[in-house]
Amino acid sequence: MTQIKRPAPNPEWVQMYRQGIPTAEIAVGAGVAESTVRFHLAKASKKEPGLRAVHQAALPPSAPRVTDAGRRNLEDILAFYRAEGRLPVHRRSTRESSLAGWLVRRREEAAAGTLSPVYAAALDTIPGWRDHPAKRDADAARWNQRLAGVAAWLAAGNDWPRHNKTDDQEERTLGVWLHTQRIDARAGKLTAAKEAQLNTVIPGWRAGRVRRGRNSCLP
Repeated sequence: MTQIKRPAPNPEWVQMYRQGIPTAEIAVGAGVAESTVRFHLAKASKKEPGLRAVHQAALPPSAPRVTDAGRRNLEDILAFYRAEGRLPVHRRSTRESSLAGWLVRRREEAAAGTLSPVYAAALDTIPGWRDHPAKRDADAARWNQRLAGVAAWLAAGNDWPRHNKTDDQEERTLGVWLHTQRIDARAGKLTAAKEAQLNTVIPGWRAGRVRRGRNSCLP
């Protein structure tokens, strides 16, 4: 049986290689030995020195690694958030700075689409962790402002602010915020740090208007 000679380099194989298809896969598809494909690609590389680089660039990204150190950092960040109600930042303790730096790299990977699904699934339980730190700081400041607003509203002799059935814009704003805290608490989404602040600054916040009215000691 006479073997059909193929002109080298085979343009179809070269194009497949450019697209990131491995030589072994090309060989299987063509029904030839892998060494034959390599011979053709070597010929093509002499004419196109950057062929291998094109092939490497076309390869799909390798699976993100999850290291033991990474898992420890992840666990520490989750514990830190539950305790502090915020994410770690630089220029605090050495360990907090280290966690902040690790989180910055994970945020960059998330933006590039290369974040490990293991890290993504855990970190996504933290609202807004992918956002820029400036936005998180603004969110935290807004939360504390609303808390102080509710405290001032009660100190003025008002009942708990309502989130509906009111035409007072200030009451509605504070009421919506307070209603959201109650929903988060029932869903287990409220951090321990925020819950502690609520309990300290506006005790009885979970009960709301009805129970406050029933249990009030005021004349």
